[in-house]
Amino acid sequence: MRGLVAFILAMLMAAPATAESIPRLEKRGEAMQLTLDGAPFLVLGGELGNSEASSRAAMRAHWPRLQAMHLNTVLAPVYWELVEPEEGRFDFTTVDGLLEDARAHDMRLVLLWFGTWKNSMSSYVPSWVKRDATRFARTVGADGRAQEIISAFSAEARDADARAFAALMRHLRAADGDARTVIMVQVENEVGFLPFAKESGNGADLAADERAMATAYARYVEAVAAAGKREYPLPLFVNGAQARPGVAPGAYPSGGPLAHLADIWRAEAPSIDFIAPDIYFPSFAAIADGYVAAGVEPPFIPEANRPADPRLAANALRSIGRLNAIGFSPFAIEDAGEAEAARMAGLYGMLESIAPLVLAAQAEGRIAGFGNPVSFAGEADLSPLAATLGEAAFTATTTDPWTARDAQDPSSHGAVLIWLGGEDYLVAGQGVTLTVEPADGRGRLGFDRVEEGRYAAGEWRPGRRLNGDQTHQGRHVRLPPGAFGVQRFRLYRY
Repeated sequence: MRGLVAFILAMLMAAPATAESIPRLEKRGEAMQLTLDGAPFLVLGGELGNSEASSRAAMRAHWPRLQAMHLNTVLAPVYWELVEPEEGRFDFTTVDGLLEDARAHDMRLVLLWFGTWKNSMSSYVPSWVKRDATRFARTVGADGRAQEIISAFSAEARDADARAFAALMRHLRAADGDARTVIMVQVENEVGFLPFAKESGNGADLAADERAMATAYARYVEAVAAAGKREYPLPLFVNGAQARPGVAPGAYPSGGPLAHLADIWRAEAPSIDFIAPDIYFPSFAAIADGYVAAGVEPPFIPEANRPADPRLAANALRSIGRLNAIGFSPFAIEDAGEAEAARMAGLYGMLESIAPLVLAAQAEGRIAGFGNPVSFAGEADLSPLAATLGEAAFTATTTDPWTARDAQDPSSHGAVLIWLGGEDYLVAGQGVTLTVEPADGRGRLGFDRVEEGRYAAGEWRPGRRLNGDQTHQGRHVRLPPGAFGVQRFRLYRY
């Protein structure tokens, strides 16, 4: 009898996560949001460098720094070569180490499946795949020689990858289904073909060739994703390496999950929930906006350049406030220097404190985001930015009026603006000045009161009342550059 009771208890403890408890994407009003335990979640993330997660010992020093930067999510690779060192024999030691250490530091994980392709290449496949080019067909480069790129038409490679990914997802459901440490999984990494528009070389129509290549990649990824989702239906996405302006397919990874190929990826890979841009070019806004214009929902930027990017905060705030992004994540987060880590801590600490307000405002269409667009050549358009929330039409400028022009970088300034209801608003960020007029054009709007402060445990803790020089005697609301701040203000009509 005792044996039967022990067996039943063991089965209950190992019971898989219910559909209701599994992290999922959910349409909430005007925004598609990531939902955990019935509540929306804003990913304040950082992606590890390619090799960091292969060693638990190497990661040991990183966790406290990531925690100090106020990350709530780490994007970490999982490597096919380590998961399946011999065909059919799976080893999840590295995965279990990530799970344990993330939980110990109160963080979530987005796992990145480095399977058949990573940055177009097949460098993370197991040795038994690498050494059998007959079974796992290779592609051919411009010199006519075999490449370290497995063909998207290799059924053997596709099926082997799908079996391994299914095993990973099955393990995650058993090892993490109740804890829900892993909230999303990326399938492959920066899929796309080089150096031609499609395998076997360029044809006469590069655009058609690229669409054919996208179809092949999407179908391959769908087989892998579907196998994993049958085991554990976490949200799945794929990420795309972006093209420089004016270059032809093959000069960039052709056929990948790019905005202009979103229709193919939607049609051919239905098990993929969304596609996401990796953005390392200065033209961040144009690339992110292009994905939204292509109908990609929800916006998410898994690789938002590196911590050294001075425009990182402006890009994050614009994405979250303007595009309803579910999160943001610089690459190689563990490499952040002291000043860069402090900037990340300031940004994420501020966003962490107002995340419930941000998420509710996204769903209800009560949020705006400000950050000046920058061209591919690095030239910022510093024109005033506009947003209408409630009865107020706001103009935002990122050139601070009380700081010498040569002592500031307006392209690094940004903010989110939230309408709290009635006459009340919140603005958070740095280096942004707001003026306001009535949206209906009648009379004037002024600032009844402006106060700086912070949120703690969901409650507003006011600091100074700023109705003097700090608001230019009621002319504007100003977030000074150089430090992240939160201000609440109330308008009045006269």
